Amino acid sequence: MPASKLDVRTPDGVMEVHLYPAAGRPDPPTVIFFHDGIGLRPVMHEMAERLAAMGYLVAMPNMFYRAGDFPPFDPATAFTDPAERARLWEIIRQAAPASVMRDLGLLLEALADQPGARVDRVGCVGYCLGGRMAFTAAGAYPDRVAAAASIHGGSIATDEPDSPHRQADRIRGRLYFAVADNDRTCTPESQELLAATLKEAGVAYELELYSGAAHGFAVPDLATYDQAAAERHWQRLESLFAETLPGA
Repeated sequence: MPASKLDVRTPDGVMEVHLYPAAGRPDPPTVIFFHDGIGLRPVMHEMAERLAAMGYLVAMPNMFYRAGDFPPFDPATAFTDPAERARLWEIIRQAAPASVMRDLGLLLEALADQPGARVDRVGCVGYCLGGRMAFTAAGAYPDRVAAAASIHGGSIATDEPDSPHRQADRIRGRLYFAVADNDRTCTPESQELLAATLKEAGVAYELELYSGAAHGFAVPDLATYDQAAAERHWQRLESLFAETLPGA
């Protein structure tokens, strides 16, 4: 079945959500897919489709809906061209974690009305900015998120008051972190803080260092894409969700 769209009304407008039906499952587990910091574009849809082919109903919300219609970003210039970088950061600032988590609650409510959707215990996965959101979701909705995967997620353990690691004592689901060893958004110091906090809170997690990989290694349209590392992360996702999601 082709992908469909679900409009979720929020206090800030209407959030467009792309739904990808599961392959071969009439009552599949649900996975929320958080796109990266460059936003929705063909490669994000392709990755969501690949996850759906594993047997999951995949819901990918447009976290940047508050910005309205805007020219898409070119991954080659989004962070290197000063004007484009400034435009991108202005949009990212509108997708604050607290707002995205409120939107996630509304999305889960909307999915509950979709025939065949299972939202009692869901999975989350995200890349870059989305990796932070997937991790944040585990603490924001501990009774709903059975597993969350942060793939080269940035700012996941910092001194900021909204750093997601601060909610570790709320988390009940299982976590997976795919961390590039050449990533200034997740430094060794941040990794150490993350691991210590999760261990103290008794959270079930795995932090895997991808040696030789750089930030963005899992996304094919980025210059830092690493095919071997990307395939490895897909294997980890398949195992994580198969072992944690009801009905998987």
